[in-house]
Amino acid sequence: MHTHLLTPRRIVLALVSVGVIGAAGVGALSFSHAQAAIPTAPMTATATAAPLMAVPDFAQITARNGAAVVNISVTGMIKTSTEDNADAGNGTHQGLPGMDPNDPFFEFFKHFQGQGGSPRGQPQMPMRAQGSGFIVSADGVILTNAHVVQDAKEVTVKLTDRREFRAKVLGADPKTDVAVLKIDARNLPTVSLGNTRDLRVGEWVLAIGSPFGFENSVSAGVVSAKGRSLPDDNFVPFIQTDVAVNPGNSGGPLFNTRGEVVGINSQIYSRSGGYQGLSFAIPIELASRVRDQIVATGQASHARLGVAIQEVNQTFADSFHLDKPEGALVSNVDKGGPADQAGLKSGDVILKVNGQAIVASSDLPALIGAAAPGDKVSLEVWRQGKREEFSAKLGDANSKAEKLAKADDGAGKGKLGLALRALQPQEKRQAGVSQGLLVEDAAGPAALAGVQPGDVLLAVNGTPIASVDQVRAIVAKATKSVALLIQRDGNNIFVPVRLG
Repeated sequence: MHTHLLTPRRIVLALVSVGVIGAAGVGALSFSHAQAAIPTAPMTATATAAPLMAVPDFAQITARNGAAVVNISVTGMIKTSTEDNADAGNGTHQGLPGMDPNDPFFEFFKHFQGQGGSPRGQPQMPMRAQGSGFIVSADGVILTNAHVVQDAKEVTVKLTDRREFRAKVLGADPKTDVAVLKIDARNLPTVSLGNTRDLRVGEWVLAIGSPFGFENSVSAGVVSAKGRSLPDDNFVPFIQTDVAVNPGNSGGPLFNTRGEVVGINSQIYSRSGGYQGLSFAIPIELASRVRDQIVATGQASHARLGVAIQEVNQTFADSFHLDKPEGALVSNVDKGGPADQAGLKSGDVILKVNGQAIVASSDLPALIGAAAPGDKVSLEVWRQGKREEFSAKLGDANSKAEKLAKADDGAGKGKLGLALRALQPQEKRQAGVSQGLLVEDAAGPAALAGVQPGDVLLAVNGTPIASVDQVRAIVAKATKSVALLIQRDGNNIFVPVRLG
């Protein structure tokens, strides 16, 4: 299974194609006289039947809110690569002749070829995309998905009365996939915002949007789950539904039975790239918080605890003498970060944050990401067979990137774009090396060359590396490029990096 953002190029947008609701609710069934005449056995059950609920009036919800749902058209330029020139017949690639695309190094070297293959860099081609959104204030503030307006040069908003407006992107937050637009209009229809605290699993929900460009299409379903964490989307506790969503639905509203927006349709889970019964929406409380920040400052901020975590499986639970396999196992603590200052260590298992249980490890980033930098959180931690309490003051998730971008070029980090630290003894044993540095973050030239957080830097220009000062000294003497020897997933690979 794969998670797809709801975008037109096979990454799918969320909201609804036309849904037809049958008369299946209580009071909607009718019987003929012949049916009524059939004798029935006397009732013998003594249990009290649960109250029967009728299907909500989706037509009324649509009539009341449809005018506040908009169609969004985007034009821009996107980068293209040589990957579309692959020859599936003989297993070769135009830029990498004779190399099997299934080779584990194919993607790695193809990336290098794309970076250095043309002096003009990657070519660009025109892009057009569509999505959905909804008006949250009468003066023209609109919520949608960040991926809808990604790479946008021009954004056009079309209302149900067929008026079109050029929209300004006030800001977009990739971490939560929320974007805020503004159009120059007054007295616009708006939606009412609800909350997900009162939303129950099994409750009816309705979506309105523009799947495949079919504007103001409606579909309905039920809430399948709450608080879902998805791979690569750790900041969002998604609402899972079975509402039909398709390309063009991204950014549209998800309504509860009271006609209140409870989420922004964002992603689907699919093997084919199309809707298969699993849709995911961003909770409206999270989207509203991001909106407020963007309207006030032009950007959103998220908290950071400063730990690397992994899942607690049954084997880990048995090893640590936990009652059940729950929590987030701390594999690494950022030196000097909030968790380090609070006293957390590698091997700790975080069980609760502010009293809220961490069941899956992905619950932790969602809870921390919903907080603000500077907030204090209480942590319940399992350490060496007993529970301990810690208090941490959260940092800013964007601070690392900002420091990298502003680093002094003469120090090496700015030129190279790497945040490095010494390997801990257990990390050396796991990597099977006696020295080296862990890549904590990558930006600038190193990131463009394909270096990733988690890589182990072993050598620069053939010189084995044991300290950050060594890297600084070597890079400071380099003029155009350096050759990095890195270890990734047990493989050693040389990475050529052109310096800025």
